[in-house]
Amino acid sequence: MVPESDGDIDENLREVRELTPTACAGVQSLDQFGTKWRLRILYNLFDSDHRFNELKRASGASSYTLSRVLESLEEDGIVDRHVEPGPPVETHYSLTEKGEALGPVFDAIDEWSTEWVGETDDEPTETPGV
Repeated sequence: MVPESDGDIDENLREVRELTPTACAGVQSLDQFGTKWRLRILYNLFDSDHRFNELKRASGASSYTLSRVLESLEEDGIVDRHVEPGPPVETHYSLTEKGEALGPVFDAIDEWSTEWVGETDDEPTETPGV
């Protein structure tokens, strides 16, 4: 099922979890971090913690999408949200231990893409609506 809008992303993940409860561990784990926006946000958080607007600029996500994805990553225990009282109030997002454990996964994806994505002169394909 292709999401019709950014707001459908989290609902689609919940639907996948409900429809495939016996899926292999690999499929279930991709469910945790495998969407376009989740990958972009996590990639940026590997550098260091970031404030909301920094993540918005770096990822290109809309405010609505970013807040939904960050909330979902927080619920999954991958991202931590820390609020420093202000003025101005500052909200920082960082990876939890569970989130940092994805580092080798991102490294492996990078190695794979270095070897295989540049194999042809074609541009990488995009999944519509993702």
